[in-house]
Amino acid sequence: MTHTEIDYRSSWERYASIWKAEGAAAKQQGCAAILDERVVYTDPLTQRSGWQELIAYMLEFHEQVPGGHFVTQEFRAHHGRSVARWNMVAGDGTVLGDGISYAEYTDDGKLRAMTGFFAAQG
Repeated sequence: MTHTEIDYRSSWERYASIWKAEGAAAKQQGCAAILDERVVYTDPLTQRSGWQELIAYMLEFHEQVPGGHFVTQEFRAHHGRSVARWNMVAGDGTVLGDGISYAEYTDDGKLRAMTGFFAAQG
């Protein structure tokens, strides 16, 4: 598959849907579908490696923000890399914040690294 044949936006949105998925099993299934097993996730608060560490972080997020998820506002990609501007949204639809993420993809379109940039509270 060439980079021009990969729908990076679709890969990104499938990844974003994992944040909204309820429970570890649903998140595990999402990770298997779209993330490289050695994925590295980094944001101002943490760095996690592999599905299990990322899933644990996502579950911590849901404890703090029940129903929390991310809505992509703008997306651009080329040559196995992307940037996305997004809103963090509570379960009731309230926008809680915004940020930008940079991502890198494997040759088959799975995410291998994501770096989030946002104003960290506290």
